[in-house]
Amino acid sequence: MKAEILAIGTEMLFGQIVDTNSAWIASRMPALGIDLYYISTMGDNTGRMVQSFQRAWERSDLIITTGGLGPTEDDLTREAIAKTLGEEMYPDPDLERALRERFARRPNPGPMPERNLKQAMLIPSAMALKNPRGTAPGWWAEKDGRIIVYAGGTARDALDVGRAGGAALGGTLGRDGYPLPQREDQRPR
Repeated sequence: MKAEILAIGTEMLFGQIVDTNSAWIASRMPALGIDLYYISTMGDNTGRMVQSFQRAWERSDLIITTGGLGPTEDDLTREAIAKTLGEEMYPDPDLERALRERFARRPNPGPMPERNLKQAMLIPSAMALKNPRGTAPGWWAEKDGRIIVYAGGTARDALDVGRAGGAALGGTLGRDGYPLPQREDQRPR
């Protein structure tokens, strides 16, 4: 399986933060028999993101992307994936309900900001990957024999969503988006 990592965030291009997520993901691939061919970093620009996704889609079987998972205006990864795959995003009612419930359980509950509804969007080829710490679920999108795993930009979100996308890192996904137990010979050493 040929893989590619797309790290998204203008702050990495400006040198404000270092992309440790790609290194963490890349370090796990050899033991799983996944050949990582490319790692690309791009800013929060939909046009360049779509170009990068299209290039990755043409040359890789597995695309893992980090960044742009949140509710802010510059979190555009969902939109870029949808454009790349030629699919329309739609609000998933179960994700919206889970988001609203999560905000209601916070120590100082208040109404969920409407901008967070962006985090409840899906495309037809994607399923949500649970993010146990953050509010934004990741995506697992499969189409035409290729896979895109979409994780968060913070190390914590990328790690948690990456665990939920366990099939990309050597497990298989259960119905709820969490990895099923791996066979002993599939675990990274």
